[in-house]
Amino acid sequence: MLCRLWAAQHDLVNGGYMKRVFSIAFAFVFIAATPAPIEAPTGFDNLSNGLTDEVTHAADQAAFDEAETIPDGLGPVYNAQSCRECHQNPVSGAASQVSELRVGHLVRGKFQNPTVVINNGKDRIEGRSLINDRAICGEAQERVPAGNHIRSFRLSLNLLGDGFIEAIADRDLVAIARINGGKAIDVPILEAPGKTAIGRFGWKDQHASLLSFAADAYLNEMGVTSRLQPNEVTTVCQPPDVTNPNDKPDDEDGLEDIDRFARFMRSTKAPPRDAILAATLAARRGSQLFDIIGCASCHVRTHITVPAGTKILGGMLVVSDAIGGKVFHPFSDFLLHDVGTGDGIAIAAKEHHGPMARFMRQSEIDVSQNRMRTPPLWGVRMRTRLMHDGETVTFFDAIQRHGGEAMQTRRRFNRLDEDDQGALIAFLKSL
Repeated sequence: MLCRLWAAQHDLVNGGYMKRVFSIAFAFVFIAATPAPIEAPTGFDNLSNGLTDEVTHAADQAAFDEAETIPDGLGPVYNAQSCRECHQNPVSGAASQVSELRVGHLVRGKFQNPTVVINNGKDRIEGRSLINDRAICGEAQERVPAGNHIRSFRLSLNLLGDGFIEAIADRDLVAIARINGGKAIDVPILEAPGKTAIGRFGWKDQHASLLSFAADAYLNEMGVTSRLQPNEVTTVCQPPDVTNPNDKPDDEDGLEDIDRFARFMRSTKAPPRDAILAATLAARRGSQLFDIIGCASCHVRTHITVPAGTKILGGMLVVSDAIGGKVFHPFSDFLLHDVGTGDGIAIAAKEHHGPMARFMRQSEIDVSQNRMRTPPLWGVRMRTRLMHDGETVTFFDAIQRHGGEAMQTRRRFNRLDEDDQGALIAFLKSL
C-alpha cells in the first residue's frame, strides 16, 4: 500500500490539477507490504535494463536489426525488412518517421476493412486495414481500392521501456479509465489461447503482450509467419521452398525470432529526459503547468509495475526482478481516447490476432473506431513529426489539434500568457 500511496503523493506534490481521485486509484490496487518501488533505468545507450545480460541483449538486438530476405519468408507484401527499419531513432527500439497506410470504409456507420484485389484480379486480401507499401513481385503489390475513403497514416511507435508498460497491472489501467475517463479494452493474448488482457500496445491498444505485438509486426510489416501468426497474407509469388511458419526455432536454444524480439523489447531501458533542459526554470514551470491545465489527466506521469514474481498475460509470463516493482514515467494512461483526432479506423482483429481473432469482442472493436491510444510522451523530443499521423510538426500545433475529451485542456492552454505557453513547451522539449 505504501508504494501506491507514494505514487499518489508524488503526483499531487508535483502538480495541482491532475485529478486527485486518480492519484489515489493506485491506493486500492496494491499488495500489502510490497517493498518500496525502485526507479526504472533510463538511457539511450543500447544496454539492457537488467532483464538479460549484455551479451544476450546484444544478440537479441542483432535479431531485431537483421534484414529479412525472401528465402527467410519476407513478403509477399511488406513494409520493412527489419524491426529496426521502423524503430531506430536514436537507437534500436526507439521511434522513427516511418509510417504505414491504413484505409477502409463505412457500412451503416461501422468501419469495414477493405477488400484488396491483387494479381490482376485473381486474388483478394481481406480482413486488414493495412495497405502494404512493398511487395516481392508486381502481382502482389497492394493499392487502395476504390470506395475506401477513410485513409490515414500512422507513425511507428517507440518500443523502449515497453517491458515496464507490459507489467502494469490490468486493474490499474481499469481504475484510471473508471476515474479519469478513457477506454480500457480486452484484447486476445496470442500465446495464451482463449485468454485476454487490457490492451496497451499499438495506436489502437490492440495488444497487451509484447510477444503478441512482435508476431503481429513480423507478419504484417515484414510478411514473416510464426507460430502465433501462421497464415500468410497472400501466397502470390511466394517461392515454393518457403514453408510456414517461416519463423523457425533456433537449434541452440529453441527460441524463434519473435521470442528474441519480445525479449529485446522487454530488456530495453526507458527513454531518458534531457537533464539539462529539464533543470531549466522554464521546463520546471512548464512541468507544473502541464498538471495544472489538465494534460496529466491522460498523459499520466507515473506508473508502478507489479511485484517481481507476479504471473501476467494469462500466466504465460512471470515478471522478473528487473521489471517488477519499478516506478517509471511514460506520460500516458495507455487508454483509448477521443480527442478529435481519431482516424475512423477500427481494430482489424483478423490482421492483428490471426487465429485468436474470435476472442476479440465486436464491442471492443467498435470502441476503437474513433479513438486513439494516448501516446506516451517520454522520448517525444526525438520526434520531428507529431500525433498519430505525423501531420503536425510543432508542439504548439499538436496542442491545438486536441479536441473532444481534451477540449477544455486546450482552452486552458490557450488562456495562458505567452511566457507560460513557452514554458510548457519547454517542458515537452525536455521529455
